[in-house]
Amino acid sequence: MTKIVTSLSGHLRLLKKRTYQTAVLLLMSCIMGGFKVARAQDLNKKFTVINRIISLDRKSGVVHLNKAEGAGIAWINGQVFDKGVIEFDVKGKDEFQGSFLGIAFHGVNDSIYESVYFRPFNFRSTDLGRKSHAVQYIALPGYDWPKLRTGFPNQFEQLVLPAPDPNQWFHVKIIVAGELVSVYVNNSKRPALKVKSLTRTGGKMIGYWVGNGADGNWRNLKISSE
Repeated sequence: MTKIVTSLSGHLRLLKKRTYQTAVLLLMSCIMGGFKVARAQDLNKKFTVINRIISLDRKSGVVHLNKAEGAGIAWINGQVFDKGVIEFDVKGKDEFQGSFLGIAFHGVNDSIYESVYFRPFNFRSTDLGRKSHAVQYIALPGYDWPKLRTGFPNQFEQLVLPAPDPNQWFHVKIIVAGELVSVYVNNSKRPALKVKSLTRTGGKMIGYWVGNGADGNWRNLKISSE
């Protein structure tokens, strides 16, 4: 009889311990789930995201847009930009036709805007043709890259020298002054690309941009409007 009572007491203690552990795990799961919901709600307040999912690493400040078909934009709510300076660090990858990322500006909506973006997989290509397609300017809806490459070869896309490591962070400075758009990479004194704006959208939205099938990472965004 004593052995039976002892055995039952042991089982009860084990059951209580497991019940407690399960309750703790459930509580932690609810808390973490609440954090994730709160973070998602915070990001939805800060950004209007088109065709992507946005995430933010609060410790490093890195903004990430996931990979998906078609272009994607994360417009920054409450931020306006007409002319001035845009600076940021950006990181893509050396994946052929798999990394297109930059900034959209003068946005009216998800189909009317200008953009400067990079193709990191072309940075260090041994093919000179590909290498000259490293940085690109577009003005949608009328002037996407195929039309510009055919009608205005080597005017709205150029190589980047010295070529950054396509798998590492690089710094970008875009100066929009009147009709001129100048793009500097890694604090170079000479612009990698300098073009005349092809449109006047009247829009002032600005945000992170990725191309078809691409994801991307940004940090240290600074916008100085004039």
